[in-house]
Amino acid sequence: MIIHNEYKGKKVLVTGHTGFKGAWLVAILDTLGADILGYALEPETKNCIYNEIDGNSKCKSIIGDIRDKEKLKQVITDFQPDYIFHLAAQALVIRSYSIPSETFEVNAVGTANILEAITLLNQKCTVVVITTDKVYENKEWERPYKEEDRLGGYDPYSASKACTELVISSFRNSFFNVNDFPKHQKAIVSVRAGNVIGGGDYSENRIIPDIIRALTRKEEIVLRSPKSIRPWQHVLEPLFVYLKLGILIDKDPKKYSRAFNIGPKVDDVLTVEKLVQRAIKTWGKGEYVTTGEKKVHEAGILKLDISLIKDLLGWKPVYSPEEAIDKTIQWYKESNKNDFTKQQIEDYLDAVS
Repeated sequence: MIIHNEYKGKKVLVTGHTGFKGAWLVAILDTLGADILGYALEPETKNCIYNEIDGNSKCKSIIGDIRDKEKLKQVITDFQPDYIFHLAAQALVIRSYSIPSETFEVNAVGTANILEAITLLNQKCTVVVITTDKVYENKEWERPYKEEDRLGGYDPYSASKACTELVISSFRNSFFNVNDFPKHQKAIVSVRAGNVIGGGDYSENRIIPDIIRALTRKEEIVLRSPKSIRPWQHVLEPLFVYLKLGILIDKDPKKYSRAFNIGPKVDDVLTVEKLVQRAIKTWGKGEYVTTGEKKVHEAGILKLDISLIKDLLGWKPVYSPEEAIDKTIQWYKESNKNDFTKQQIEDYLDAVS
């Protein structure tokens, strides 16, 4: 993978750096020698991966809200980033039912704020925006969704991310048109990642954190939708794709300025129940029960077609869903989270070299 030296000394802005995926990205970029600036809200709890990996030693951290357009503009124009990885989001489906308007503000308007700020830069800047596999109008069919399929979203979170894709498309056409790249020097790619798992996720109403909380308390794991099918993947898989796409779009914006799906192989998916069974096996003990009750609507089946990213990037998943589960559960069992995070990054780098 062509990223080992590409980010060394580069100015990289990561929004949402205090979150689960953002903290992992900061750890990777630190390993690659980047000059990192993070912009995000304070972690919701002290028990978070950003603190566990000593994130403040790996980047300069600015606490701020992406809805604060003026502050965001000032941060971006002062830092003059070479790359921006936009991960800041309200990323929870169930929470979006409680704060629907805020979810749209953060995800859609927040992204517009970032892209508007980029118009003020007089230098080259490459932008990778992270959305979700849930941007598609879900028909509950077996066929994996392709990038050209219709956008939609039943719940506020999914709909807000579909809106985010429209925001990206509008800015790409209106301000950062690839045909005018020599003039504006800006390129944007969006990435629709499947269900990401990995060490350090402590969010509410997510399957891995729910499993870990139950196991550590010696309680039964409660499953709402045991038969639901998801494209599970380890957090390092999409993060390294984000980094590779950043390099490729920087070199060839016409080819890569578009949306990409990223997930496991089409047939390499598991039900929630199978994931839980594997997690219990890796942990060493535990039990689960199914309630058959859903608090809100959640999709039953969701698969992504990843043929485009395989064809254009020559990419394929390194870990199977079972391996992703094993590595995730092992992370929570380790006492030194910082060292183990570094080790998992190094192992992944070795696997893709």
